[in-house]
Amino acid sequence: MDQLMRNPAVEQGLLRVEARIRRLSGSSALPGINAGAERIVTAGGKRLRPAMTLATALALGKTPDRRVITAAACVELIHAGSLVHDDLMDQASERRGTRTLNAELGDGKALVIGDFMLARAGLAAITAVSRPVAEVLAATVVELAEGQYLETTDLYDTARTPESAVRSITGKTAALFRAGCLVAALCARAPAEERARMAAYGEKFGLIFQVLDDLLDLTASSAQLGKPAGNDLRQGVYSLPVLLADAGIHDLLGRGMSDEQVAEVLRRLRASKMVDNTIEYCRGLASDALAALPVIHDQEMASILYALPTAYIDRVAGLARLTPVG
Repeated sequence: MDQLMRNPAVEQGLLRVEARIRRLSGSSALPGINAGAERIVTAGGKRLRPAMTLATALALGKTPDRRVITAAACVELIHAGSLVHDDLMDQASERRGTRTLNAELGDGKALVIGDFMLARAGLAAITAVSRPVAEVLAATVVELAEGQYLETTDLYDTARTPESAVRSITGKTAALFRAGCLVAALCARAPAEERARMAAYGEKFGLIFQVLDDLLDLTASSAQLGKPAGNDLRQGVYSLPVLLADAGIHDLLGRGMSDEQVAEVLRRLRASKMVDNTIEYCRGLASDALAALPVIHDQEMASILYALPTAYIDRVAGLARLTPVG
């Protein structure tokens, strides 16, 4: 990931994307909405989705122009708005070490600020990029909602299957990575096959990203996460790493888990094959991602995109294995 973020063209593009995000998120006629949206977009974050949008455009021979920059900003704005809604659904009070909008402003104001961010991204896409890009982003917001809904239907279900978990995270996370790559390919006027291949690459990487994020929720400390460790377990979200662990934890799972029960589940998971099984699963996704990539004539961008999935897996695997079992 460092290679991607430190590429001069991507780095310069991200500066422009950041300025565009600020303008879009601050474009309401109501100062309160602008202030709330600003809190979200300035709260940190990897900016990995717009970085992949820029890298895709460059890989397909398109210098990031205003349309590409705006498309990348719209992708990130949709992500930011979806985080507001996620915090509302989880009744979370903290994200990345700071209070959430719902904790600070109340559920009603947080809801409309999240809605504003999603709608503002759609408006910018249709007016400043293109109708096809706007259609992709609108369809992606539908998938985000459907993926999140699927997750809620499986809450506290100890019989949840890996297939169900993958279907949910494809909608709630991977779809937006896919969209980031696809809108760049559309802006680059790439042929249909190249668009499809880049979209598939983005989706596979998005799955890797979410599966590893779920793994860190089970292996990292609360201080590292900026929220309570094992929070998904408390919320009844039995993620793919949990389902791959075979750690004999069913007797402890359920509503109203005590801190001692959560700690015991985490101990068993960390002592199981969860990390190894999850990393192996992600390496299979990485192989699929690389197989999907089209021929890329820009050697530097080809090197970055080919290295990204495995490099990201290796980085998170190292972090996950540092956690003591006890």
